[in-house]
Amino acid sequence: MRTIRDGRCASPPETPLATRRRFATPPCSAVGPDRAASRAYNRFVPVTHLDCTRCNQRYEPGQILTVCTVDGAPLFARYDLERAAKNMRPGHLALREPTLWRYDDVLPVDSPDHRVSLGEGFTPLLTARRLGSAIGLPRLYIKDESGEPTGSFKARGLSLAVSMAKALGATDVCLPSAGNAGSALAAYAAKGGLKAHVFVPKDIAQLFIMETRAYGAEVETVDGLITDAGKICAERAKENGWYECATLKEPYRVEGKKTMGYELAEQMGWKLPDAILYPTGGGTGLIGMWKAFHEMEQMGYLGPGRPRMYAVQAEGCAPIVKAFTEGLESAPMWENAQTLAHGLRVPKALGDFLILRALRESHGAAIGVSEAEIIQGVKDASANEGNFMAPEGGACVAALRKLKANGHLSPDDSVVVFNTGTGFKYVENMAPLWGDTAAR
Repeated sequence: MRTIRDGRCASPPETPLATRRRFATPPCSAVGPDRAASRAYNRFVPVTHLDCTRCNQRYEPGQILTVCTVDGAPLFARYDLERAAKNMRPGHLALREPTLWRYDDVLPVDSPDHRVSLGEGFTPLLTARRLGSAIGLPRLYIKDESGEPTGSFKARGLSLAVSMAKALGATDVCLPSAGNAGSALAAYAAKGGLKAHVFVPKDIAQLFIMETRAYGAEVETVDGLITDAGKICAERAKENGWYECATLKEPYRVEGKKTMGYELAEQMGWKLPDAILYPTGGGTGLIGMWKAFHEMEQMGYLGPGRPRMYAVQAEGCAPIVKAFTEGLESAPMWENAQTLAHGLRVPKALGDFLILRALRESHGAAIGVSEAEIIQGVKDASANEGNFMAPEGGACVAALRKLKANGHLSPDDSVVVFNTGTGFKYVENMAPLWGDTAAR
């Protein structure tokens, strides 16, 4: 099958789906809209149920859900994949809109009336021949999220979260943010007619605060890190009845992020790469893609093979690297977290066990890079490919050299690096180190 790299895509193979498991209606416990509203919503939703990622407790769709009421773990939405496989058969996807909504058969918002969209998704998969040649990885690609609405991959998750919040009757949405998530929430809330409340560390770049307020959001700065902002956000959400969109504290941001996996498979002719490097703070994108690959296998679009997944973190905040290296099932809190890549400054991720599970199941790894290496990674991508990456993307470029040197990556491997945002929003963060890193 021919692989097309310019944004157009091949169609999935015609492969039968194995018989789908069928579940009894589960008990549920959550605050939600009235029963009539739930029944009206359920007429449209393709979700069959939701389940806990740790204990498998099941929940009905059509209600406001946060995390598992049994153990506090994130919830995953599950779909009628038999129906999805039929609707996404060869020829159908090529005729659909070039946004993440082309995969609406495996997204929780089935009715177009419920969608809050700014045209997010379907970003380019770029060949990186010059950069790859310089590193010794000639089959290198960049999945570039810098052209998303508000300039980062956060648009994917927040489009789904805000769409679901509105569909379920919420009027106010909130989250803690290191910058990009806050501006994305604010933009989608503005589009959907909801009020956004964003809590950010005081030391984030002023551009993020200005942008978020421009969309009409209420922004509160907090002493400390995103974890401290998260505590205040959770308290205010409980006090005021706001719909909380914090990472993995509701089930739908991950559904938007998983579309990166669907796009990658489609753009590569339904053959996944050998390795994926992903900048990992909260890790929702990595978790979402791993979920997407399993869904596509169940639908018959992929075989059992998976890319080796590599979580890239800054050395100043590397809880996943530490946990992976020490063989832990979850990551301890990282003290005194510091990095200019604020999207990586997450000292404790709610989905840490899911990230670690994906790394080990894929025979991948977690790797840390220094601040100087992050800046050099941004410079390398800019000078070789004309791509001015966010520092999180630069961290992945830096990690390529390390993984090549230690034998994790070879010249025969097809490798995809995720650039999660534009570097223009991080000039304030990167400038102090920009002149101190020698050009190669």
